[in-house]
Amino acid sequence: MKLAWQDTDVLDMPTLGTPITTLSGLGDIPGGYGAQLVWARTRAKALRTEFAATGTPDSVTTCDLVTLPYPTKFGLFRASRVIAPFLAITNRMLVVRWTESDGRRRVLLFEPSDVELGRNTPYFAALARRTPRPVRSLLVTEHGTVLGHLARLGIAPEDVDYLLFDHLHTQDLRRWIGTSTPQPDLGDGPVEPVFPHAKVIVQRHELLAMSELHPLQRPWYQPDAYRDVRPDAFLAVDGSLLLGPGVAVISTPGHVLGNQTLLLNTSSGIWASSENAIAAECLTPEHSRVPGIARWARAWQQEVVLNANTIETTAEQYNSLIIEKTLVDHAQADSRFLQFFPSSELTGVWTNPGTSPTFTHKAVTHR
Repeated sequence: MKLAWQDTDVLDMPTLGTPITTLSGLGDIPGGYGAQLVWARTRAKALRTEFAATGTPDSVTTCDLVTLPYPTKFGLFRASRVIAPFLAITNRMLVVRWTESDGRRRVLLFEPSDVELGRNTPYFAALARRTPRPVRSLLVTEHGTVLGHLARLGIAPEDVDYLLFDHLHTQDLRRWIGTSTPQPDLGDGPVEPVFPHAKVIVQRHELLAMSELHPLQRPWYQPDAYRDVRPDAFLAVDGSLLLGPGVAVISTPGHVLGNQTLLLNTSSGIWASSENAIAAECLTPEHSRVPGIARWARAWQQEVVLNANTIETTAEQYNSLIIEKTLVDHAQADSRFLQFFPSSELTGVWTNPGTSPTFTHKAVTHR
């Protein structure tokens, strides 16, 4: 399948930010994933100190989008003893604002999912077809829309500079960045971008991989949605970058090859957000009260529990989650848990007994 950016050269796409080299070269460490884990932990400690000195953004605001079902065997991998086949996760958007050294103000949206179009993701579309409509209404709760939240915050769509996702699973960006040709499901003519000035920050690895998806990847992507999008709306990233004071994108491959994590330095300390895990307790599983989690971590001597709907490179994802674990501060509300904010956070719902989290953040707030 030919994607929009194949008419150009992904290798020549423009990028932005200041490269963070502290974690560069991880994949080249000899001795395999174990040796890379030792190296990654040491380097992440150094990066933590460096990043804390970059300042803080002007504000961080959390906006709830949707709570939906997700297979327990994916979200809690091999660790859970819960009999419920599904748990619930809440997808949220972070609105991050900062001021450049030259006085320019920036607005970044992290995880601004188009929930309506996201339903066409092959896995979730198949799940919906198997679920009666009345049951679906019980399992899915929409809390707000991207545009509704921005209006409440007084942010005009044309003032948004960057769109950032930890990866492009489920994402259909046609309405956000526009298309060059008509889209039959979205109207008669080419789609005009809702965010006309926004650039999508994405790892170059993921753009290249989407051109020829592996069977393990296909249930989670919507490649058809990228055939006619505007290629000039993408900023290809190679590795980790400092975007602004207290705002960085960190390369965390594994869940997908081009996975990336939002790193924030705030008034409450350093936070990381991604979908490498679905709950803060997955980074300190010894403190989890979800059936099976703590016992599994002890039995197998594993210090994190992965979100494993795709197992492209599991050891790499484990190492990436250790990087996130090392970078962040302890939660102020309960120091047993870390300031890892899952972009899809485990949420207690009565329909999924035994899956209520021990601890939830629900929001990252900085002013």
